[in-house]
Amino acid sequence: MDPGGKMVHKGVFLLPNALTTGALFAGFYSIISGINGHYTAAAVAVVVAGVLDGLDGRVARMTNTQSEFGVQYDSLSDLISFGLAPALLAYNWSLASMRDISPLAGKLGWLAAFLFVACAALRLARFNTQAAVADKGYFQGLASPAAAGTLVATIWFFADQGIAGESVRWILLFETVLLGLLMFSRVRYFSGKTWPRGDRIPAGFLFLVVLVFVLLAIDPPTVMMAVGILYVGSGVVMTVLGRQAWKNRRARRLEKKAPPAVPEETEK
Repeated sequence: MDPGGKMVHKGVFLLPNALTTGALFAGFYSIISGINGHYTAAAVAVVVAGVLDGLDGRVARMTNTQSEFGVQYDSLSDLISFGLAPALLAYNWSLASMRDISPLAGKLGWLAAFLFVACAALRLARFNTQAAVADKGYFQGLASPAAAGTLVATIWFFADQGIAGESVRWILLFETVLLGLLMFSRVRYFSGKTWPRGDRIPAGFLFLVVLVFVLLAIDPPTVMMAVGILYVGSGVVMTVLGRQAWKNRRARRLEKKAPPAVPEETEK
């Protein structure tokens, strides 16, 4: 027991933390693969980490095995798998070639990778501090797994098409910086944590899931990159439309509160 008389439970829950460890392992494997020049394997490893990361939280909620330890462990794993691993992959595959242009461009290459890692860390810290009061239906800022998945899917797509990293370095530089900034932005993204609300889902959604699996089987990198780009764009569109709707509601409230205009006296 602790000094306050409360029972202290030793140990951790096995299943959700085992899944988190698997995600951490996949992220570390991605780093090693990228350093050794196996870029496709490194990209796939980040995708595997994303799948395991999505499972650990759901398993913890379904089995009622959530814990503060699991939350902190998951955040540290996310920083490695969805911050450091994709940033190093982007640098090793493409951004390192920026130094062939000029010393300044070379600095821009590794600074873009650092920005991605830093924004992932800042987003995770903000998420942990606001978890108790945040809207569960939406993310504030692009989630780090989604940012990492979009970045590595782009690398996987280009590598699968036989396109060298140095030929698309400016594209990847822009994407790395953009995804990093979106992670720490206030752009709202649908989280899916509160959906479905019941035990049943629409039949059309099940067909959509089947269609996605079929497309993934045909061309995984192309489909994943397209889904990532659509999701990244959806948050920007949703935020812009939401702010416009808020401005319209505010304008209507001000119109209701405004005193009626006094008619001017006519000259006699």
